[in-house]
Amino acid sequence: MSLLEMNGISKAFNGVQVLKGVRLNVEQGEVHALLGENGAGKSTLMNVLTGVFPKDSGTIAFDGKEIDTITIRQSEELGIAFVHQELNLFNDLKVYENIFLGKEYQNKLGKLNKRKMMEETERLFHELGVDINPSELVANLKTSQKQMLEIAKALFFKAKLLILDEPTTSLNNEEVKHLFSIVNHLKKTGTSFIFISHKMPEIFELADRYTVFRNGEFIGDGAIGDTTPEEVTGLMVGENYSAGEVYEKRKPGEVILELHDFSGPGFKEVSLQVKKGQIIGLTGLQGSGSSELMQCMFGVTEAISGEMKIRGKRVPSHSIHKAMEAKIAMLASNRKENSVIPDMSLLENMYLAEHTLSARRPHIQKRKEEERFEAFKTLLNIKARSSSDSILSLSGGNQQKVFIARWLNTDADILLFDNPTQGIDVGAKAEIYKLILEMAKKGKTILINTLEIPEIQKVADFCAVFYNGRMIKILEHDEINDTTVMLYSTNAVNQEIGG
Repeated sequence: MSLLEMNGISKAFNGVQVLKGVRLNVEQGEVHALLGENGAGKSTLMNVLTGVFPKDSGTIAFDGKEIDTITIRQSEELGIAFVHQELNLFNDLKVYENIFLGKEYQNKLGKLNKRKMMEETERLFHELGVDINPSELVANLKTSQKQMLEIAKALFFKAKLLILDEPTTSLNNEEVKHLFSIVNHLKKTGTSFIFISHKMPEIFELADRYTVFRNGEFIGDGAIGDTTPEEVTGLMVGENYSAGEVYEKRKPGEVILELHDFSGPGFKEVSLQVKKGQIIGLTGLQGSGSSELMQCMFGVTEAISGEMKIRGKRVPSHSIHKAMEAKIAMLASNRKENSVIPDMSLLENMYLAEHTLSARRPHIQKRKEEERFEAFKTLLNIKARSSSDSILSLSGGNQQKVFIARWLNTDADILLFDNPTQGIDVGAKAEIYKLILEMAKKGKTILINTLEIPEIQKVADFCAVFYNGRMIKILEHDEINDTTVMLYSTNAVNQEIGG
């Protein structure tokens, strides 16, 4: 029996079509995997279903009743609960208070019946096999406990359909097994689930059926038992191969960077050797460990074990200044938050890192800095009128070039680029790809972390794929393509690898 039917759903934002007549059908008492790459339209459709966004067209029927318009309150009343990857809990409230927020039990005098709420919470946790103290402050819970609390909160009010968005990201293997046992138990009682995940082993273990979106369009659906991880990955990726490849093979120099069983927050036991002039692509799903590795290498976080060597010499962990002295530079992800100094000019934004490194020289020689800026402006083709202009006057691509100049100005040999083309247009991306290759030809060693596989294809000598905090596969340049990388980054190939 069908619980949810969504047909012909379309949605546009500012003239950009993000859903193009898609459909989704969920049966009662099933786990339905909703699949697709980032930007495929999955989250938008779920936000339409839960009343966050109104649909532009199409029909929605739930539990046999057609719904013309749906609000957040209506979706809750219907029994639809969305457990987001970013958890919606109040850290300064207790566990039982989070469960009953807005639906508190009161006695005849209108006072809160705390005892009853705590007893009901204990009963619920006992049924689910969840070991959490109802009176504990949520801020004191582990992330995995918060995940289970969010699910328990939805179940307490008899949700008929639970949307689980990447629910296992913060869970270890045992916690994942426990979650799956709860889902399978509830499925037998008639509860339905929409399971959003990129992890193929989990999808094929838990889901009954699947639907695939790509670029806002419905691609296909079917029974999990009738397909394979490779077929599903192919539907997700499509023929998304990059044209106009700019990669050039180069002869690398001596080994310059070594990681030996290097572990830190979010990654573990990474061993890697990189030669002078090589370009290495790092990739994996969000939170897989590649970005976290870069941050630890640059001293943003502290290593737990293992070692990093530059030119054979061990680099102390957890010191950005020591990393910079070892001639390591890092272009951080999220340019707006981590790179832009809005109150500074282009010139000041550029020389900031070099003068942090050489703070013993208190005086800034503006004429010399102007000459350096003009040299980098020419080298990197920065489209700017004057070095005295605000950094905010430039496009995203030109801002990024200024920040590349910031780190080249430190004379760094090893460049860590975390999502270097994030939020910039196609033309600027092409320029940055060529720039990266030119820098490698001149002996710079470059590590690029990105989720965009065509980007790695354009520049990288080889690609290190991360899954669940581990580097599980190294692909030579000729082996790099969307399908192969997706198979490894979702663990569809090495299903025995865990955490």
